[in-house]
Order: sequence, then structure tokens, then C-alpha cells
Amino acid sequence: MGARRRDLLQLERALNDRGIVRIAGVDEAGRGCLAGPVFAAAVILPVGLFLPEVDDSKKLSPIKREELYQAITEVAVAWGVAAISPDVIDSVNIHHASLEAMRQAVAQLSPPPEFLLVDGRFPVPLLVPQRPIIRGDSSSQVIAAASILAKVSRDRWMWDAASEYPAFGFERHKGYGTPAHREAIRRLGPTPLHRRSFRLSARVTS
Repeated sequence: MGARRRDLLQLERALNDRGIVRIAGVDEAGRGCLAGPVFAAAVILPVGLFLPEVDDSKKLSPIKREELYQAITEVAVAWGVAAISPDVIDSVNIHHASLEAMRQAVAQLSPPPEFLLVDGRFPVPLLVPQRPIIRGDSSSQVIAAASILAKVSRDRWMWDAASEYPAFGFERHKGYGTPAHREAIRRLGPTPLHRRSFRLSARVTS
């Protein structure tokens, strides 16, 4: 546990040593889905706080993510969640939509961040000092916390969508391109929640 703690807090601690206190982690959820919005979250945690169960949201069960969502939002200095709709995704492409969701999530933070740690290759379009980190949700606690907030928020949205479109099974696959989801699209056609710019009927290859 001690080694894992050092790994997950190493980036934050290095920034703290430079006098930077309000560090926001930023991550998105739903980039590769065929349906539903792309969500992003930003969160600032108290300096030195260690949440031992926080990890990349993809490594956690749905129940554990819900538990950690509650824990993170209770202790966070500030947090925000934003979503970009499928029609905007189709208009500007998923890359720009994801960055815009991140920008909107960061803009909700009060007090504002002094520095951003961002999951992925690209910076958020804001005039805030920041560092994009590939697989940052596995190397930074505050990015992992943001990944949990984004994932839980999006999953909740897809659960609600499932009640409106019960034949598509959104509560199971959350809009990802599973064989069952693609078969439903072939049989029933896309819903208004589907991203028309994506290859909705393409064969699943991985």
C-alpha cells in the first residue's frame, strides 16, 4: 500500500512542493461509445489526502464506483461534471467534444484550480497551467477521482435513457458497441441518442 500511495500521489506532491495547492484532475467518460453524451469531470482534493480505494474507474466495480463517487464529492475542495450531447459530437467530432466537456467541467470549479492534471494526450483549451498524461487515471489519484465522477455520472445518465429506449439495453452496455447493441441498431435503427458520425452498424472486431 505504501508504494501505491507514493505512486498515486507523486505528481500531486511534486506540484505541492512548488507551492501549487489547488490541483484539479480532469478525465472523460464515453469517448468510444456509439450512443449518449461524452461526460467529463474535474475535481480538486485536499492537499495530502489519500483515498486508498480510488483507482482508474475501469478497474472498479459499479458498486465500488458509486461508493467512491459519494466519498469523493463529500471531501473534495471543488468538483464539476459536464456533458456534450450526441448532436454536438456529430457536429464537432468526438475529440473536440471531449475537450469541450473537460473545459466546461473545469470552469465549474470554485475555487478555481492553479494547475490541471489531464488524462490523455491533449491539453484542455483553457489558460491554466496543465500537464496531459497518457493513462493518467492509473498514475494520479486526482485524475483517478475525476475518472470515477465522470464514469458514474455517465452511467447514471444511460440508466435513465434505458427506461426511454428499453429495447436497446443501455443499462447493460452504457452505449458501447457490444454485439447486442449493434444488433439492436440493425433491427430497430438508431435512436436520437446515437452518434450518427460513428460507424453504428460496423462489425465488432475487438
